[in-house]
Amino acid sequence: MFQDIINWITVLTWIVTFFEIVGGIIIFYGSARVVVEFAASALRRQAPDYTAIRLDFTPKILLALEIFIANDLVRTILTPTLDQAIILAFVVGIRTIVGVSLNRELRSANMEA
Repeated sequence: MFQDIINWITVLTWIVTFFEIVGGIIIFYGSARVVVEFAASALRRQAPDYTAIRLDFTPKILLALEIFIANDLVRTILTPTLDQAIILAFVVGIRTIVGVSLNRELRSANMEA
């Protein structure tokens, strides 16, 4: 029985690591696309199309935020203390507010395009 618990903790730890890596990769990928777009605009000697950049980058940030929230939930399962739960509530609240703000910005950028 104790070995089964250790195995589940190991699996959950790997899931947390996986979520962290995937979220980081998504943000890195989105950021790299922004840098490439700015560099291409500079080489063409044109002003960057900020609306197109926002439309491309914002969904990637939103997806990464959702993955990080899932990561925090799984991490709280690993260490279910009251302190962890309070921290999780604040982190999820802040990330949710950021997500709603980014969604609103994405909708407004879609209207501009």
